[in-house]
Amino acid sequence: MGRNNKNIPNLGIGLGLRIPHYEDIFRDKPNVDWFEIISENFMVDGGKPLENLHRILEYYPVVQHGVALAIGSPDPFDFDYLKKLKALSRITKTPWISDHLCWGKLAGAHFHDLLPLPYTKEVIDYVSERARIVQDYLEVPFALENLSSYVAFKADEMPEWEFYSAIVEKADIYMMLDVNNIYVSSRNHGYPPQDYIRNIPMERVLQIHLAGHSDRGDYVLDTHDNYVCDEVWKLYAEVYPQTGGVSTLLEWDANFISFQETWEEALKAKDFQKGIESKNIGLKVPCAR
Repeated sequence: MGRNNKNIPNLGIGLGLRIPHYEDIFRDKPNVDWFEIISENFMVDGGKPLENLHRILEYYPVVQHGVALAIGSPDPFDFDYLKKLKALSRITKTPWISDHLCWGKLAGAHFHDLLPLPYTKEVIDYVSERARIVQDYLEVPFALENLSSYVAFKADEMPEWEFYSAIVEKADIYMMLDVNNIYVSSRNHGYPPQDYIRNIPMERVLQIHLAGHSDRGDYVLDTHDNYVCDEVWKLYAEVYPQTGGVSTLLEWDANFISFQETWEEALKAKDFQKGIESKNIGLKVPCAR
């Protein structure tokens, strides 16, 4: 029997843990359900990062989200990296670990970017086997996140949602579903975002990401530096019930606003979970067209 998210805890509404908000968090201990950390920022032997992490762990659940696994890269697995990742998970007691469905490494080079993969059967076989190994090694549920995409490969044999679904099913892992990325990609490639959400196994989703983006008219950039826009909230309202209710996180990574304003933005998710229409919530950013 395949995995499903019924065995995964719903932590509620969370925020990405970011340095500009440390002072407010440590001083006020706000009533946030949980925090998500960028794993690589804490994969160190000691010092201030781990000191701050332990302070957070005294009061909040913490979930690990990575940016450097680059699972679709052609280079052999870096088991030193996986060893450090697993060691950190023993400290955080994270209920799952996620990273991105991308590539970004070659022998002797790390591009430090989330680069898209060709949507082919060959890549499905390659990535799913590596994802299975990662989950078995880490000994916690492992999820891959969908990217924002801006170009397509001529070699593509299928749409992204079919590619993504096939990998998680074949590897028997989970989806870390970024609703903003679905919207961004749908705008950039000209398809209805509902085509995406209608064709993925929602029972595989263990967490949702929300974020703001930058609309440049002809294309949309996933910048995590703005309020979540109206149409992304509406997509979230469609997706969330289909998952059966999973943990939701707001990412905000540049042009920071105050901690309180960031938390208030995240809390809008509760209204959409209850089915309240967007016009009643006081949204600040309509999606430009």
